[in-house]
Amino acid sequence: MSTHEAMLYTQVAEKKVNCCLCARRCLISDGSTGFCLVRKNQDGILYALNYGKAVSFGVDPIGKKPLLHFNPGALVASIAAVGCNFRCQFCDNWMISQDKEVAGDPMSPEEIVRLAKESNCQGISYTYTEPTIFMEYAYDIAKLAHEAGLFNTFVTNGYMTREAVKTISPYLDAVTVDFKAAGDSSFYKTVSAVPDVQPIFEALKEFKLTGVHIEITNLVIPKMGDSMHQIQCLAKWINDYLGPNTPFHLLRFHPDYKMTTLPVTSIEDMENAYLVSKGEGLRFIYLGNMSGHVAENTYCPACSELVIRRDGFEITQWNLTSDMHCKFCGNQLPIKGKYYPPS
Repeated sequence: MSTHEAMLYTQVAEKKVNCCLCARRCLISDGSTGFCLVRKNQDGILYALNYGKAVSFGVDPIGKKPLLHFNPGALVASIAAVGCNFRCQFCDNWMISQDKEVAGDPMSPEEIVRLAKESNCQGISYTYTEPTIFMEYAYDIAKLAHEAGLFNTFVTNGYMTREAVKTISPYLDAVTVDFKAAGDSSFYKTVSAVPDVQPIFEALKEFKLTGVHIEITNLVIPKMGDSMHQIQCLAKWINDYLGPNTPFHLLRFHPDYKMTTLPVTSIEDMENAYLVSKGEGLRFIYLGNMSGHVAENTYCPACSELVIRRDGFEITQWNLTSDMHCKFCGNQLPIKGKYYPPS
């Protein structure tokens, strides 16, 4: 029996509870778990079964999240616990996100922060599975991380309640919100078992209000999720509600899990998606999973000079001042934090 009471739920009649963490807002009967399989009602009290159980811990470059406009070059300790509120048929971390057993190695929040410091990390990223679903664990780690001088980032599907956003935001510095098929509602229902995409957009508006740094990704999936019109609509929404300086990462699909028969996204489709997004006024668009492509780099929107050259997750050239001004024209670039050059 778990002993860590969950956050963000209300008790209702007959020992049922209403979970208010993710946008599913599961009504959970006594003895049952929510859709995520890791939040269980025990006698009218909701428990987080995955608290303190690290199913993955590693050190990554921050560009892998991907976060390109937040403390570029930094190293982050990446932590995950079992569980997800989606059922994506293409998930590349399905072994841990869809695991029905609440597995993991016991690791306290204090131990996570200590390991992050010992690994010379500048921050902690809650990633690989869905951090919303291990909110209690992430929340406790994030508080200690701030006290230790580390920043915190979420890599999330964004399907969380406003209450959840408000709870974690004081300790969250940056968020990467991952879209699939540019937020197409029928795709989400069919391929990810998500009834409604609107809560993702509402959560993003809430994150914007809190001042958390936001970057957006979108997985371009051949045949099923590569509509240029849908990508254009998402780019327009980002520009309208989050602003033209919001980094937009278009990610190339690679077949995995239950969708191994689909091809890799063509370079032509990726480049068309780039141009469509550019046409909606976004200033910083990146092509991901395309090592060596010029659209991995950052260009100054004022003079068009290359200011950050990348090769995959590695920064190979830096043409900005310490306060993020272009060395060629002096334009201020919207990059938060500081640059951590390779050691």
